[in-house]
Amino acid sequence: MTETADDPKPARDRPHPLLGEGTRELLAVILLSITAVVTAWTGFQASKWGGAMSIAFSEASSSRITAARLEADANRRLTVQTGLFTQWLQAYQAEDDQLTAFLQTRFPEPLATAFPVWVASRPLIDPDAAATPFDLPEYAIPELAEAKAADARADRKFQQGLRNNQRGDDYTVLTIGFAAVLFFGALSGRMRSTTAQWTMLGVGGVGFLVLAAVLLSFPKLV
Repeated sequence: MTETADDPKPARDRPHPLLGEGTRELLAVILLSITAVVTAWTGFQASKWGGAMSIAFSEASSSRITAARLEADANRRLTVQTGLFTQWLQAYQAEDDQLTAFLQTRFPEPLATAFPVWVASRPLIDPDAAATPFDLPEYAIPELAEAKAADARADRKFQQGLRNNQRGDDYTVLTIGFAAVLFFGALSGRMRSTTAQWTMLGVGGVGFLVLAAVLLSFPKLV
């Protein structure tokens, strides 16, 4: 098709009857409006996940401190009871029945529970018997178990904090991506060529659809 003197525009820049200037401007406004809202939403989610990360790390630190305190308490209890058992052994070797009975009746838990089990195993005769009551499963210090539980809880919270940090970073990247969509949408109105206008708008639209699909797959905090 040849160009005429009355129609100076190249054929590629002439408005399509169904894709005229008004249609392009309407689509650009819709794209920019929706993208602006979604960009604000992704920024909000990035902030929320950042807050969740801080909370998780704080809880991990608190649990770690609790674990350390409980473990220190357990170690003090073990030290005291080891000392009492050592005194009992010395009294037993010295055949001081009065002192051994005195110490034995004052054994605190869990030594008081484990000691008779250990004696019943005949450790001086049976080579398979536990060397001390502290090696028996009956000797279980509650603070030590609580310390292990608190330490495990701290590990879980720390890993949760790392995941929350990554999710916040993911939303930040999406925010940048939607900002690029806004750039292409706004740029489409500044192009002189109709083809360039639709190209910029198309790039922005495709980018929006891809980013929106990624956004739908991300976990969200309300």
